[in-house]
Amino acid sequence: MTGSRAAVPAPSPSPVPADQGTGRDAILRAARRAFTQRPYAEVTIRGIAAAAGVSPSLVVKHFGRKEELFNTVADFGPDAEELFDAPLDMLGRHMVVTLVRRRRELKSDPLLRVVFSLGNQDERSLLRERFHEQVTEALMARLPGRERTLRAELIAGHLLGLGATLSLHREGAGSLATPEHLADLYAPALQALITG
Repeated sequence: MTGSRAAVPAPSPSPVPADQGTGRDAILRAARRAFTQRPYAEVTIRGIAAAAGVSPSLVVKHFGRKEELFNTVADFGPDAEELFDAPLDMLGRHMVVTLVRRRRELKSDPLLRVVFSLGNQDERSLLRERFHEQVTEALMARLPGRERTLRAELIAGHLLGLGATLSLHREGAGSLATPEHLADLYAPALQALITG
């Protein structure tokens, strides 16, 4: 060594959240509210953009036409894949931890929007059909034993109930609990339905 100091590598930049500066998540949250609370014909790209705090052109850039945005809102597949991505003997705990973390990260529940479609006969009925196909039937296909359809429906109900409870008590005890602690309390009932 000649007395000169070795160059210290510059720190690597912090990872940038995928949504920073794009508004994509804000648009999705606004679209989920709009499509689940109002008839399809009353929802506009301009209204979704205003609710998301972005320009209508940005909504179109990310999602295309209103029909394509609605299809994105009605797609539970990616969320269901993430929720069900665990071995059966750990699935109950995984579902609770994943659901709570996703709610906190995205400020939105991955499944609860289906509840707002209940009783509606317009395009919102597609939300129920997709939920049944992509969540309930996908879960049923993974379950062993008897009464798989009934158990899958009850598990889906438990997940919706957890989301509804956390939404109802936004500043309650559940908001202060870690996802792991919530799983300690909530997952055993789910696991009993999973294993049959």
